[in-house]
This record gives sequence, C-alpha cells and structure tokens, in this order.
Amino acid sequence: MAGGPPKFVIRPMQAADLTETLDVWVAAWQAAYPAIDFNARRGWTVERIAELERSGSRSLVIANGGRIVGAMVINPDTGYLDQIVVATDCQGSDVAEMLLAEARRLSSSGLELHVNQDNGRAIRFYEKHGFRKTGEDVNPRSGAPIYLMCWRP
Repeated sequence: MAGGPPKFVIRPMQAADLTETLDVWVAAWQAAYPAIDFNARRGWTVERIAELERSGSRSLVIANGGRIVGAMVINPDTGYLDQIVVATDCQGSDVAEMLLAEARRLSSSGLELHVNQDNGRAIRFYEKHGFRKTGEDVNPRSGAPIYLMCWRP
C-alpha cells in the first residue's frame, strides 16, 4: 500500500499551530452556521482558549501527516469539554471519535459540554457516543439556547 494508512497524532497545541487551528475552527463553524462571520471571531477564540487554559484546560490538536485536522479544549480536572472541531473535509471520518476517546482518557470520571440546541449534527454525534442531555440554558455570549450534555462511564 503506497504511503500506508493515515498517521494521526494527538498532541498539545503549540503557538505555531494557532493559525492553522483557527482556520479549522472557522471553517467548521462556518459550515454549521453559514450566516455568522466566524472569521471575525478569531480574536475572541484566541482569548477564550487562553482563558480556559488559565483555568486548567488543555488545548489539543489532531494532525495527519503534519496537517491539523481537528482540535479540542478540555479540562481534565473538571471534565469540561469546551470544543471539538474537525476540518470540514474530515467530518464523518474517525477524527472526532479519536478526539473524544482522548477526552475520555484524560477525564475518565466523565465529561460535560454545552451544545447549541440547533446543532443537530453535534447533538447526534454526542448521543451516539453515550452523552445524555441533562439540562438547558442560554449561552451568555451568543444568547443561543444550549443543552448541557454529560457522559459518565
């Protein structure tokens, strides 16, 4: 087999990864919500990641052959999973599952996340992987209705 199977590596996000990671984030969110200009939210995203890291979260990327194809921000101590994003051309592959498996490894006692109530694709993904809706709220930044979802082993 020429080139062999894809080699995925999950590793901590480094400063040099930021632009490429933001490109993945913007494209993934833009595909889900075309009416919102996520490119204009790059600065907010950088600030959000820094804020989460100051409170104990870890930012990880998944790369294939050096190309970043996904990312997540997770707090292993609390189990809070802030984001999983996957490059649009890798959605439907195993990339999200690999990130979720790493999140479960880092926080084996359980995971919690918030998801927009109108993000059916994400909700179906999380439910398929054992998450349950445990509450409803409103995102304080966007005003969008959200679900709290939890996974417990």
